[in-house]
Amino acid sequence: MKSMTKLAAVALTTLAASGAALAQAAPVVDKGDVSWMMLSTLLVVMMTVPGLALFYGGLVRSKNMLSMLMQVMVVFSLIAVLWAVYGYSMAFGAEGLIVGDLSKMFLLGITPDSLADTFTENVKIPEYIFVAFQATFAGITCALICGSIAERMKFAAVLLFCVLWFSFAYLPVAHMVWGAGGYLLDKGALDFAGGTVVHINSGVAGLVAAYVLGKRLGYGQEAIKPHNLTFTMVGAALLWVGWFGFNAGSNLEATSGATLAFINTLLAPAAAVLAWSLGEALTRGHASMLGAASGAVAGLVGITPACGSVGPMGAIVIGLAAGFVCLWGVTSLKKMLGADDSLDVFGIHGIGGIVGALLTGVFSAPSLGGTGGDDFAIGAQVLVQAEGVLITMVWSAVVAYIALKVVAMVMGLRVAEEAEREGLDITSHGESAYNG
Repeated sequence: MKSMTKLAAVALTTLAASGAALAQAAPVVDKGDVSWMMLSTLLVVMMTVPGLALFYGGLVRSKNMLSMLMQVMVVFSLIAVLWAVYGYSMAFGAEGLIVGDLSKMFLLGITPDSLADTFTENVKIPEYIFVAFQATFAGITCALICGSIAERMKFAAVLLFCVLWFSFAYLPVAHMVWGAGGYLLDKGALDFAGGTVVHINSGVAGLVAAYVLGKRLGYGQEAIKPHNLTFTMVGAALLWVGWFGFNAGSNLEATSGATLAFINTLLAPAAAVLAWSLGEALTRGHASMLGAASGAVAGLVGITPACGSVGPMGAIVIGLAAGFVCLWGVTSLKKMLGADDSLDVFGIHGIGGIVGALLTGVFSAPSLGGTGGDDFAIGAQVLVQAEGVLITMVWSAVVAYIALKVVAMVMGLRVAEEAEREGLDITSHGESAYNG
């Protein structure tokens, strides 16, 4: 009888242990995380349409206002669809050094019950919201390039170029940095929310496009001024607000990690606004509203790769550095490069992304308030960051150049001179932003 009781006790203990193990292994999906990721995705959509659209739209001449809005909206929409068709699968479908595979093409096998990993073991989010969140990143990255080619490129050529560049530049870089088995991820490169994937990638592509496309008519001989800085200011404000979803949402959970990215997204652009304004005051004798808006974007770009791994004081330093260096990027460096990068995509996103990526390797150190481990070494990490920057720049530039040459052969790149003089609103879209 005693032996039977003992066996029963052992059996109950074993069952209890098995049940506990199963309970521990069961993935956890928290409603708060799901809600936060849905909100973050909406915020990134707002960054693009209307944020980026208004920011760019205000910077071009009035005769090209609608063409800028149209390019941003349609490019974002096009890439969102392509992301669902094959982009997500290529970026996140399977392990690989450079790309994934087509196992999830057309979102095959993904259902409302499918789960995606977060940064916490055994904590998951629905895969659909991860797909949607990452789609917005791809969309805004391609839309950013439109700023470099503003006021002179055929609308159909813009779309074809974005398809090619997205397929052969964005997807491989995204996988190398964020995808399972990605080369840069396995090397230990830090890019929390897209300094390389989004900003350096698009900035370099924009610079190459500006070179290949050539300068706007009258560039350097006549003043080409923004037509509505109020729109630009509103766009910059929407970008800043939406960037909280961009950066803090990249934590994938509503946890303390998201709050770190959140406060850094507040402080870095604020510091960059001050740096840019001070730099303008010292070099030009006055601080401009356009400069303040540009400074905010530069600070947001700079903190993007670092927002989840540096402390608030590190974020302020990165913001100050991005503000000063990007001001140099859109003035002195732009003159040296000689390209008509219409809306300074390389000067702000390319240069700001490089500054942020490299300084991530510095201020992620625990001794400087970062979240790096005890074995974190600044020198070694900066070298890894520099490798990520170099690979992204070369990859993006090569793909952009080839894609532009292909588009040029298929349909040509530029609108006719008369169409450029009249403005793309009327000649490309048959409508005008301002009537009467």
